[in-house]
Amino acid sequence: MTRAQVFQIGFIVFVLGGLGYEMFQLLGFESISAGIAAQSILILIIFAWTASYLFRVFSGNMTFMEQRKRYREAYEKLTDEKIREKFEAMTDDEKNELLKSVEEESIEQT
Repeated sequence: MTRAQVFQIGFIVFVLGGLGYEMFQLLGFESISAGIAAQSILILIIFAWTASYLFRVFSGNMTFMEQRKRYREAYEKLTDEKIREKFEAMTDDEKNELLKSVEEESIEQT
């Protein structure tokens, strides 16, 4: 999450608090009661958001390694497709030459 996103979320929570206060006043709450009700709703929202975040962390859906694994799978899929396209675009002679050079390299490494 970037710093700008944190500021955006903070601003949204601030605006929601003001809108909640105005809504409770329109519903007939007194000024102090409307403020307390709006704050209570915001606290419940923040607790629910925090609980959902902690659930994702402890269930393993939000860990760095899980994100890295998803990124790596997507990257490998993309590169495999590109390599396959390039290989299929080669002529038969180019394919045979490439396969021979790969075999020679694998023999040299062993």
